[in-house]
Amino acid sequence: MPDFETVEVTTDLLICGGGMAACGAAVEAAYWAKQNGLKVTLVDKAAMDRSGAVAMGLSAINQYVGLKDGQNTLKDYVEYVRNDLMGVTREDLVANIARHVDSSVHLFEKWGLPIWKDAQGAYVHEGRWQLMINGESYKVIVAEAAKNALGVDNIIERVFIVEPLMDGDRIAGAVGFSVRENKFYIFKAKAVLVAMGGAVHVFKPRSAGEGLGRAWYPPWNSGSSAYFTIKAGAEMTCQEVRFIPVRFKDAYGPVGAWFLLFKSRATNALDEAYMQTRASELDKWVPYGKVKPVPANLRNWLMMLDVMDGKGPIYMRTEEAIQKIAADTPDAKEQKKKLKELEAEAWEDFLDMTISQAILWAASNIAPEEAPSEIAAAEPYFIGSHSGASGAWVSGPEDIQNDKSKGSYFWGYCNMATVQGLFCAGDASGASSHKFSSGSHAEGRIAAKAAIKFIVDNKSQPNVDKAQVDGLRKKILAPLDRFQQFKGGSSDPDINPEYMKPKMFMFRLQKIMDEYAGGVTAQFTTSQRNLEKALDLLAFLKEDSEKLAAEDLHELMRCWENVQRMWQAEAHVRTILFREETRWPGYYFRSDTPSMKKEWEVFANCRWDPAKDAWEMMKRDIVPIFPQPGDHELLGG
Repeated sequence: MPDFETVEVTTDLLICGGGMAACGAAVEAAYWAKQNGLKVTLVDKAAMDRSGAVAMGLSAINQYVGLKDGQNTLKDYVEYVRNDLMGVTREDLVANIARHVDSSVHLFEKWGLPIWKDAQGAYVHEGRWQLMINGESYKVIVAEAAKNALGVDNIIERVFIVEPLMDGDRIAGAVGFSVRENKFYIFKAKAVLVAMGGAVHVFKPRSAGEGLGRAWYPPWNSGSSAYFTIKAGAEMTCQEVRFIPVRFKDAYGPVGAWFLLFKSRATNALDEAYMQTRASELDKWVPYGKVKPVPANLRNWLMMLDVMDGKGPIYMRTEEAIQKIAADTPDAKEQKKKLKELEAEAWEDFLDMTISQAILWAASNIAPEEAPSEIAAAEPYFIGSHSGASGAWVSGPEDIQNDKSKGSYFWGYCNMATVQGLFCAGDASGASSHKFSSGSHAEGRIAAKAAIKFIVDNKSQPNVDKAQVDGLRKKILAPLDRFQQFKGGSSDPDINPEYMKPKMFMFRLQKIMDEYAGGVTAQFTTSQRNLEKALDLLAFLKEDSEKLAAEDLHELMRCWENVQRMWQAEAHVRTILFREETRWPGYYFRSDTPSMKKEWEVFANCRWDPAKDAWEMMKRDIVPIFPQPGDHELLGG
């Protein structure tokens, strides 16, 4: 193995990640750090301009509450999130993000993001909480502001953070390696803010062959946030709540604009609208089956029932929606003009955020104004920012708590995990769904401000044990040594009795999860016996992870990405097994416990104990924050 240079960076606050939450954290941390004479360092696996879930762009901002306009209240948004997650949500965290998110959106506009406006100058809404944008360069604009605030000398790109450094029960930093140069990085910090995204490709994707790797959520998001927080010994929450989006089939194009802006219908192959024909199924999931809008997982479930009954494929009636809107214009000339505008908007919706879908339309000779397009449920993802909820269990804000919640939801610093000095935002923080891109940015700001306060209150630099660092360095670089040692043992470097390449490891993980933990092949259905089998096979896989081999830096990154996915997978399987009910049909269905149970309207949390190398499962109460008097008192800047 070639020699690796050791690069040591000492800082006050270390921000891990480069997506929307990390960019929000960078802007806020830079402001408060300057006032307190502190150093902030951001490290990203990719490059900030196109890093994270917004990398390719977006066609809408999905969280804008409109508090100062009087459009909605915090209670409105919290109720929407609570209902969509079938009652399982941290209301304090959701409210805290909701009261700050509008200011993040206003910053985006100030920085140059084009937000659609009507003739009166008001924002154009896609739905109640969504704003339409011209968002191909959304991430570039937000990243530029973060870089300007923090300064490029404090940003390190193309470095993959792998493991946390600990000083007892306090975070002390992180270690990782460059994906471009032979450099091993040691970061020493007084606090660490984790914002490294969720996880994709834990389950077998629908895409295969040339399409392998195509997903709705970014394929490079490998569970870095969950792995880092789990390995630090942090309590995790909602690890069972994976998200399965329904998207245009094969290229994963967005459906939001079609449902909300174009008012399109989704039907089965018999032209039946399953939301109507399957409406009686919602009675089984009361009270959440009767709320408006119907929770995302239940909308999925009604569609899946049609598919399982052989009524597929499922179609988005794009042609019907476009023709209907155009027909509402009485003048024939204006109608033709309107049709062209709608056609352009339909293509732009994809070109802003899912270019592959536009390519697929073109390759399939599909004109959306003339023919419907197939939609399908994607494979499961782990994501705390969208309609999933998985992430670390973090402290809420002190001022929002009530007498009952303060003891269980607040422990000193907002968005701090159960590990001292470890802060989480975006997909890294759990039980605070529906923050999307704008809310993740706002949560990054919230967490960064709290992290700076923690550093001001805890000025000492934690101890970093050299033996710990040396052990991690050896472990992290071991796949390179293994390949060099055994590469001559076979004629094909990808197939060797002494090691396994990361791609084969990923296929094995995906097969386990797909078949036993409720993936696409199993129609998202699992059971106690299947989950127990999954744990058996994951134990073998964890053993065999010691035999991973890497030919170069890129494969070394792939090795550790897949180890991270494996840990996310185990947390998921253990938590589904622990929760003895089905609460989110449409995300997963437990055939042996096929209904909701009142006693399970709780958080199912887990923690891996580093000292014992053992998992602990626990319930945490759901404490309602709303309704409470004086919602207006919670309005933040």
